[in-house]
This record gives sequence, structure tokens and C-alpha cells, in this order.
Amino acid sequence: MVGLVLVAHSAELVRGLAAMVRQAAPAVPVEGAGGLSHGRLGTSAPDVAAALARALAAGEDGVLVFLDLGSAGMAVELALETLEPGDRRRIRVTDAPIVEGAVHAAIAAAAGDDLDAVVAAADLGGRAPKRPAG
Repeated sequence: MVGLVLVAHSAELVRGLAAMVRQAAPAVPVEGAGGLSHGRLGTSAPDVAAALARALAAGEDGVLVFLDLGSAGMAVELALETLEPGDRRRIRVTDAPIVEGAVHAAIAAAAGDDLDAVVAAADLGGRAPKRPAG
């Protein structure tokens, strides 16, 4: 199964979104890295690296990483540099919206989709309508 990693500047955001994802797809491995010590906003490359390692251990079919803001990408890039090349090849980072993308990706992962299909589902999440037509 594909695992997910949620990277955000807020620990509360990561906890809340992880809870949503787990409710939608309980079997999908979800890890998070959010916030800094003492409740400060920010991202930490070592925290991201730890979340990636946990997700790689649980998500044998790969890992998809979501970011809340562009600067979280720096922490992810630094974390990826600490991994072995074989592990890095099992990880994708998406620009899909973190909330909609993560929920859609989790549902696809729970259905047994491979990493490419889970990435596509995350991307589709960004185009899903939020309001009824009309």
C-alpha cells in the first residue's frame, strides 16, 4: 500500500488532516511533520526525514508527500538528501492541495492503487468541485 506524509508549518494542521485521512481510509499509513518546538510555526528537515522513514517502513508501495506552503519544500528536499537512493526513488512529492489531495490519495491508496495512480488521484483532488453546481 502507498503511504502518505503530510508536511505543514502547523502541528495542529497536520494532526487534524491526518485524522481526516485516517477516517476516510483507516488502513493507509499516514505520517506527519508539522510545526517546530514550543508550538512555533515552521518545518524541520529532521522531522520530515523521520516521517519519511516511518512512511517508507509502512508503505511498501511507495510514499506520496504533501506540502502546505512552498517553503515546506525546502525541508522535504533536505530530508530527501539524507535517504538512500533506493528509498528516494519510492517517494513522490506532489503540488496537489494538501487537504483535498491527501483525502483523494488516501482513498486511492486504500483501494490498492499503485503510486502513479495515487499521485493522479491527489492531482484530481485539486480539481474536485467544492460547491454544488448551479
